Amino acid sequence: MGVCLLASEGTMSTAATRLGGETIEPVQLRVEPAIDGRNRLTTAFRIILAIPHLILVGGPIAGAMTWTSGDANSRTDWGAGGLLGAVAAIVAVIAWFAILFTGEYPTGLWNLAAFYLRWRARALAYTSLLRDEYPPFGDGEYPASVVLERPSPPRDRISVAFRLILVIPQLLALWALGVAWVITTIIAWFSILLTGRYPARLYEFGVGVLRWNIRVEAYLLLLHDQYPPFSLA
Repeated sequence: MGVCLLASEGTMSTAATRLGGETIEPVQLRVEPAIDGRNRLTTAFRIILAIPHLILVGGPIAGAMTWTSGDANSRTDWGAGGLLGAVAAIVAVIAWFAILFTGEYPTGLWNLAAFYLRWRARALAYTSLLRDEYPPFGDGEYPASVVLERPSPPRDRISVAFRLILVIPQLLALWALGVAWVITTIIAWFSILLTGRYPARLYEFGVGVLRWNIRVEAYLLLLHDQYPPFSLA
């Protein structure tokens, strides 16, 4: 899948890396394709099986959007970031002040936010039917994973200061894509139950939306400063 980063999750040193003239995204989602031979039984009850993860790290709809809402109730639904998502949002607020005053994201807080995002990506892949294996609670081996590149200090204070404004176009795009993703996932649910197969084009779209969502959430959580591309790739 393009260029592989030979590094552990969340332990890299620069905000953006170039290899052969190509910019490597600081947030990469890797999902091993699962098109045929899908598990009809777990698919049928997926939303029930996923409840523990939904409570902890939220559901498939872009949770980053709810963090900018003034409605307190919207932050507790399953479309948000779950209980750990609320913690990650608080961490981001603390990190916002830390970066503005010191130019650095405290290491422990960065690791905590990255831990949440990696867990969330695995849970979202499972809930949205991209994989059948039950995800681990916390870090662990899974065929859907996130590789995060940690930026070197000093951080970009200007983009951090206006992060909630800069991210608005991304959130609007994710809202539209999220509606389409719900529809395609419902179609895929019926397809798997009837044929045991996730339509390939819909699968690619689902992975792309998840990838975009994770990149934007990483940007919103201040895990890096590189503006996310408007791309499913």
